Amino acid sequence: MTHVEDELNSQPECWTRAAAEAAGHRGALPAAGERVAVVGCGTSYFMAQAFAALREGSDQGETDAFAASEFPHERSYDRVLALTRSGTTTEVLDLLARLKGRTPTTAITADPDTPVMAAADDVVVLDYADERSVVQTRFATTALTLLRAHLGLHTDAAVADARTALAGALPEGLVECGQFTFLGRGWTVGLANEAGLKMREASLSWTEAYPAMEYRHGPISITTGGTATWMFGEAPEGLAEQVRATGALWIEGRLDPLAELVRAQRLAVAVAAARGLDPDRPRHLTRSVILAP
Repeated sequence: MTHVEDELNSQPECWTRAAAEAAGHRGALPAAGERVAVVGCGTSYFMAQAFAALREGSDQGETDAFAASEFPHERSYDRVLALTRSGTTTEVLDLLARLKGRTPTTAITADPDTPVMAAADDVVVLDYADERSVVQTRFATTALTLLRAHLGLHTDAAVADARTALAGALPEGLVECGQFTFLGRGWTVGLANEAGLKMREASLSWTEAYPAMEYRHGPISITTGGTATWMFGEAPEGLAEQVRATGALWIEGRLDPLAELVRAQRLAVAVAAARGLDPDRPRHLTRSVILAP
């Protein structure tokens, strides 16, 4: 078993622990009514997108998501929340340093022995969700579970669905597809983006991701036999029928959307295996991007 397989299989236990600990981190996490920016790089940026949509959607405060390198310094926020598994990513550390003394900051990280501990005003450490893999799985979903629980939006059903996602077979014919598109709505757009990234990282697949209502505005033109379109959450009316009419494989997301992401992680590993690739050694990637001064 690869590191990434072992780590993605541990997600139900990680989610359960994160949800139980959320109340203890209340003081470090965004309070209701605060104007918040959430930042990250790569996978963490996509989790930031999901959290921002969840928080605004639950009327807990205006929330924006940015890649750390694209933070708009001309805007003012009550708190900036940074997601960083490694605690060493250059863009995140540079941003936190620039905000020091100006805007309260919180970091969620997996490693307590990294520079982010001093760079952020408050830190939440999820060391039990740390990973050996370059390809993120459990840290990202555990951090989002913590934040869902903080918002009062986590339920035990999500953990049960994650176990189902790990136990069930992948849809027939899915691994053999040559192109994959992931769709989301609201907070699941970030999850769709992350599913596409997992496929590219682990299996070098041609993948795309879109808000579901945007799919008809051009992207559906590539849909045909041998491609797959996977919906995270409830699909717009009529879209499944349109995709099936092209000859493509339509995958309906029937589990909690975060559990659907677990299924997509499994798909990435399965496609990598089918293509003779090692998902623990993704091409051109490192666990953390650390740039020279």
